[in-house]
Amino acid sequence: MSTAPVIGHYLDGEVQHSGTERFSDVFNPATGEVQGRVALATQGTVDAAVASALKAFPAWSEQSSLRRARVMFKFKELLDQHHDELAAIISREHGKVFSDAKGEVTRGIEIVEFACGAPSLLKTDFSDNIGGGIDNWNLRQPLGVCAGVTPFNFPVMVPLWMIPLALVTGNCFILKPSERDPSASLLMARLLKQAGLPDGVFSVVQGDKLAVDGLLQHPDIQAISFVGSTPIAEYIHTQASQRGKRVQALGGAKNHMIVMPDADLDQAADALIGAAYGSAGERCMAISIAVAVGDVADKLIAKLLPRIDQLKVGNGMQPDSDMGPLVTAVHKAKVEGYIAQGVKEGAELLVDGRGFTVPGAENGFFVGATLFDKVGTDMSIYKEEIFGPVLGIVRVADFATAVELINAHEFGNGVSCFTSDGGIARAFARNIKVGMVGINVPIPVPMAWHSFGGWKRSLFGDHHAYGDEGVRFYSRYKSVMQRWPDSIAKGAEFSMPTAK
Repeated sequence: MSTAPVIGHYLDGEVQHSGTERFSDVFNPATGEVQGRVALATQGTVDAAVASALKAFPAWSEQSSLRRARVMFKFKELLDQHHDELAAIISREHGKVFSDAKGEVTRGIEIVEFACGAPSLLKTDFSDNIGGGIDNWNLRQPLGVCAGVTPFNFPVMVPLWMIPLALVTGNCFILKPSERDPSASLLMARLLKQAGLPDGVFSVVQGDKLAVDGLLQHPDIQAISFVGSTPIAEYIHTQASQRGKRVQALGGAKNHMIVMPDADLDQAADALIGAAYGSAGERCMAISIAVAVGDVADKLIAKLLPRIDQLKVGNGMQPDSDMGPLVTAVHKAKVEGYIAQGVKEGAELLVDGRGFTVPGAENGFFVGATLFDKVGTDMSIYKEEIFGPVLGIVRVADFATAVELINAHEFGNGVSCFTSDGGIARAFARNIKVGMVGINVPIPVPMAWHSFGGWKRSLFGDHHAYGDEGVRFYSRYKSVMQRWPDSIAKGAEFSMPTAK
């Protein structure tokens, strides 16, 4: 039996596992070694989490928004104190470099800061005397027990897209984090308790598809949030919708960056290097396709090649590393398979990241930066999300063709255009069919007070994540009309009521 430590669930205010679960190995991606075993929930685990949440919900939902916000203020303070500890956990289990992991934690904390404004966010409208002595106002009330299923690539930031807004709107929340890097979820759970959150309001259920299906099928779960691949997002949206649950499911991406002939090519090349190879390409907002307009392709490649050659790939905790390993050996093999397929389908491989090793970490899950030229839109490396450090260049004649090409893709998550022409920038922002747009910004992730989400097959459901959209998702709208007896006319009225 493995002696690796067990990573359990968080139920009723404490970390636990029943001993009846299955287990899955948690690796250190930089070394390939098993560093822990995560308990995989049974249906009983899911039921216990929901029962605990149902017990806690009445009291928590009746708390004032100000009291709930005070818990978030304290939680934010504790996250600041444990910032580097969370980043180290991310780097150790996911593999991304420490500086990138710190940035992830910071972006998650920003959502907590936004949620601290709950009294203002939940403030509603009142219309005095709309007619006949009637006043009209609206409320935003909690849904009940909500759940979130989050991906391996952002084990702190994406849960924090969900947790703070679900809690400050008065809901109880059950998190199902990725089983590949589960430990950060338990630290956040402990910090929430330390911040004053009552037991049962927040739970962590570790697990795989069995746990996800348990949440989807449970009759007392009112809403499901998901971030991950499109096939799973579509599955979750279908299953949750069929059961009458509210659902937001953010799926995959194939993000393009148009490079116009008038762009500053040094800036564009720097942007592409960071956006394509940062976090080893394991970002849903990574740029994986550069659309080179006119004669810019060869000039752009000349800028990219020396920058790729200077990339430092290594253990995520090494301070000089630019890029770390992929999350698992299975994912490494998948990415290398895409590279082989790109060669087979006729793309020109300029830089090959397969077989990449780091001295002293030969068993790590490393893939080097990879660059393809002359990628065709019929190729798998163009059509499908690779989720690795693979950048392809597509050559087009003009801006209109570039826009048409992007709009024809099934994904519509993020996109960028590098140009010095204000007219091109305006036309791009208005005409591109993508949810998050950058102009001379390679990774246009919205700030906490805006909302995150794509179009087309990158989003299933009506609401984007966090920001005002998140507040709407985690609350139910109610309209109230009120009139007192001394203003009610005598006798029945049979016509449609109208303002008077």
